[in-house]
Amino acid sequence: MASTQESHLHEPLEWDTPLFRTAIAQYDQAVPHADIDPGVAERLRYPERSIIVSCPVRMDDGRRVVFPGYRVQHSSTMGPTKGGIRYDSEVTLGECAALAVWMTWKCALLRLPYGGAKGGVRCNPREMSQGELERLTRRYTSELLPVIGPQEDIPAPDMATNEQTMAWMMDTYSMQRGHAVPEIVTGKPISIGGSVFRHEATGAGVVMTIARACERLGWRLSEQRCVVQGFGNVGGIAALELVERGATVIAVSDVSGGVVDPAGLDIATMGAYAREHGSLEGWPSGTRITNEELLELECDILVLAARENQVTAGNAPLLRCRLVAEGANGPISLEGDAILRSREIPVLPDILTNAGGVTVSYFEWVQDLGRLFWGRDEIRAKLAEKLSDAFDRVWEISTDQGLTLRTSALVAGIKDVGAALEARGLYP
Repeated sequence: MASTQESHLHEPLEWDTPLFRTAIAQYDQAVPHADIDPGVAERLRYPERSIIVSCPVRMDDGRRVVFPGYRVQHSSTMGPTKGGIRYDSEVTLGECAALAVWMTWKCALLRLPYGGAKGGVRCNPREMSQGELERLTRRYTSELLPVIGPQEDIPAPDMATNEQTMAWMMDTYSMQRGHAVPEIVTGKPISIGGSVFRHEATGAGVVMTIARACERLGWRLSEQRCVVQGFGNVGGIAALELVERGATVIAVSDVSGGVVDPAGLDIATMGAYAREHGSLEGWPSGTRITNEELLELECDILVLAARENQVTAGNAPLLRCRLVAEGANGPISLEGDAILRSREIPVLPDILTNAGGVTVSYFEWVQDLGRLFWGRDEIRAKLAEKLSDAFDRVWEISTDQGLTLRTSALVAGIKDVGAALEARGLYP
C-alpha cells in the first residue's frame, strides 16, 4: 500500500505558490487531529477545479488588452462553492487556490452549506476607468459562465471589487439566462437583491469574535487599547465597532501609511475622510508612522485587516500586543505563527475571525432564493449566533487537545468536510 506521501500529486503543482504552501502546511498540521480517513485527507489537499481564462478588453484609448483571470473551486462536497473575486496586480492561480482552501474550512466551521472557491483577474484596477472595469467584469463573467451558478459556484466581492462589480456580474449572467438571477452573486446592491448589513458584516464579525475572546480571557473589551492595520471595508468597520464598544483605537493604517495617537483616534471622522479622499493621506491630526512601525506599537489587541503575509519571522518577535485578530486572509506567515505561539500570544485565526462576510453572504443567498428579506437587527443577531457557536467549538477543541486556536479552527472545519466526503464516497 502506497504511503500518503507517495500518493501526493507530483510537485511542483500549477498552483504551487508560497501562499498555497502555507495553506497546505496549516492543513497538514491540523489533519492528524481531525480523525479522518487518509484517503479523504489526501483528496482534500487539492482543488477540484482550477480555471484560467483570458479576458480581452477594449480600453478607452482603443487598444485591446488581454487580462488573465482565474477561478478555483476547492470542494463541492458540502454544497455549491463560494468565494470572492479580487482585482489586483498580484493575483495568481496559486493565491486563488490557497484562498479557496481556507474558504472551505471557513464555511464548514460556520456550518454553511458551501465549499470554498476564489477568483480574480490580474490587473491594476486603480489605473482603469469605470468603463474599462465594467467591460473587464462582463468579459470575465462570460468566460466563467460554464462553471458558475446559484447551485454551482457563487462569487462575491473581495479586494478592489464591490457592489457595482457584483451588479455587473449578476446582470451579465442574468442576460444569458433570460431572466433576473439575483442569487448568482452576493454582495450586490440592495436594489437588486442585496442584503442589509452585508457591507459591514466582515468588520463587525471581527469585533464579535474579539469580544467573545475577551470574555473567555477575562478581559473587558472596553478597557483594551487596539491597533488596526488596514482601514478599508474590513479594518475601517472593525475600528468603528471597537470604538462603539468602548475600546480605544490608538492607531490605524492604509495604503498611505499609519496614524497613531495614544489618546485615541476619532475613527468615525477618519472613516469619512478616507471615503472622501481615497485614503488617509493628508489626515491632519496624530503622528504619521509606517505600516511596519504600526505593527510594533505597544497595545492590547492588534487587528490585521490589510493583506497576506504581514507578520513574518522578521517582525513577529517585535510585536508588543497581547492578542492578534486576523481580519485579512493569511496575514501571518508560518514562521511568524510559530514565533507568536512560542511567545504565547494567542491568534484569532482568519477562518473564524473574518467569517462574518461569507456568513451574511449566505444569508443574502437564502433571501434571494426565497425572495423574502430580513431586517438589519435580525441579520446581526443571526451572525452573532453563528460566530459565537463557531468560536465556542474552536475554544473547546483548543482546550481539550492543547492546540492553537488556528489549528483548532482547521480541525473543526476539516472534520466536518471529511465526514461528509466519506459519507458520499468516491464517484465513480
